[in-house]
Amino acid sequence: MNASISDLLVVRALRAGVALWAALWLAALPPPAKALVVGETLATRWLESAQGPQPLIAGQARLTYVDFWASWCGPCKQSFPWMNDMHAKFAASGLRILAVNVDARRADAERFLQGTPAHFAVVYDRDGAFAKTVDVKTMPTSMLLDAQGRVLFVHQGFTAKDRESLEAAIASALRDGKVASRP
Repeated sequence: MNASISDLLVVRALRAGVALWAALWLAALPPPAKALVVGETLATRWLESAQGPQPLIAGQARLTYVDFWASWCGPCKQSFPWMNDMHAKFAASGLRILAVNVDARRADAERFLQGTPAHFAVVYDRDGAFAKTVDVKTMPTSMLLDAQGRVLFVHQGFTAKDRESLEAAIASALRDGKVASRP
C-alpha cells in the first residue's frame, strides 16, 4: 500500500512539473501578431536600405504606400511597374512608396530588382520582424498609411484588376485625406 501512495505522489509531482514547464514556456513566447486594423497607427521604425536606414514614415510624405514583397513572388513582379507608375504620377502630390523585401538573402532581392527595377524606396526586412509585426500572410501585401502612420487600408495580393481600385484609393486619400472605398 505504501508503494502505491508513493507512486501516486510521484505521478502528481511529475504532472505539476510538466504543467509548470508548459506554463513557463508559453509565457516566454512572443505575443502573436495581430492583423492590422484600419485606423490603427503603426509605431515608428527604421528599415535597412542600400542608402542607409529609412524611416517607415518620412516627414515630407502625406501618404506612404508600404508594399511587402519577395523575389519569388509572381504577383510582386506585376506590381512593381504599377508602383513605378504611381510613384511617377503621385510623388509630387505627397505619395511615398516603400517596398519592403522579406527575402532572407539580399542577393535574391537584388537579382529581382535587376530585372524589375524600382523607381521608389526599397528596404529590407531579412528576419521578417516587421512583416510578422503586421501579420503579413500573403505576398504582396500592401497598406496605405497617412503622415502619422495611421492605416488607411490593407490589401493582399496583386492582379491587373487591382490597379484601378488601388489607384482610386490613393487618389482619394491624397485629395480628401481618407479612402473613399477600400480596394
